[in-house]
Amino acid sequence: MALEIQENIPLAPLTTFQIGGPARYFVDVTTDDEMREALAWAHEKRIKFVVLAGGSNVLIPDDGIDALVIHIAGGMYSFAGNELAADAGCNLLELIQAAGKKGLGGWEKLAGIPGTIGGAVRGNAGAFGPEIKDFVGQVKAINMNTGESRTFVTAECGFTYRNSFFKQHPKWLITRAFVHLQKVDAAESAKRAEETIAEREKRHLQNVKAAGSFFMNPTASAEIVAMFEKEKGVKSREGRVPAGWLIEKAGMKGATVGGAIASLQHPNYLVNQKNATASDVLSLSKKIEEEIKKEFGVQLEREAAVL
Repeated sequence: MALEIQENIPLAPLTTFQIGGPARYFVDVTTDDEMREALAWAHEKRIKFVVLAGGSNVLIPDDGIDALVIHIAGGMYSFAGNELAADAGCNLLELIQAAGKKGLGGWEKLAGIPGTIGGAVRGNAGAFGPEIKDFVGQVKAINMNTGESRTFVTAECGFTYRNSFFKQHPKWLITRAFVHLQKVDAAESAKRAEETIAEREKRHLQNVKAAGSFFMNPTASAEIVAMFEKEKGVKSREGRVPAGWLIEKAGMKGATVGGAIASLQHPNYLVNQKNATASDVLSLSKKIEEEIKKEFGVQLEREAAVL
């Protein structure tokens, strides 16, 4: 085998939470063929496998992962006309900036969303209105059970709020995304991206040990939606209200368990403040879920994946 399978590799440094134990086995892959090779090794050894990319939306258990962790390290991308083709491991912000320099854009409101484009497609990431589905033309994926490659057009991707076919069918691993952009002025694109990041810094936490928004914005009763709209002066989208608003209304802003805290700036960010463990984060998330259920009858759903 050409790939180097390593053992007992720390995973916390590969995540934005900076939490978690080691991988029993670990390998970096950069191409589809390397991915197939890694999968074949796991199947042959009858060892479970877990795929890790940007590490921005995951929580690693304290005991680590007793499996082969396949780390997507590929970062190649290219332009053809108005289309960007990018490996799943490419950083989303870097792609937005690179496209802008080429005079291609329209997706600048996604600037600052942490992680890779593969993760963004899988979770249909969005901010300030637009979602990645608005720009994706095709997605290439590998069936991790059979090694089959398939190209999905947008209609086959099953995009809904923070969801997709790939999230619902995890055997299909995104390896490449094809994004359709529009002609823009390079300087204007850079300005829009910078303004978006500045707005995110006002509303969200940046450069902290967190997984981004821990909970998805839930659907709520008409009464709760009306309360939100009256208080905030904005219309609800799809009958959803911000999870952070509910957490604050329930008095859980600033709640702590061990070294984990529901941020005072953005309570839907559960932050590793003082050497938090995965157990701390999960206990805090459970407390928040129970309080929101009791106060509002709303069941929060985690956006962050617990591996």
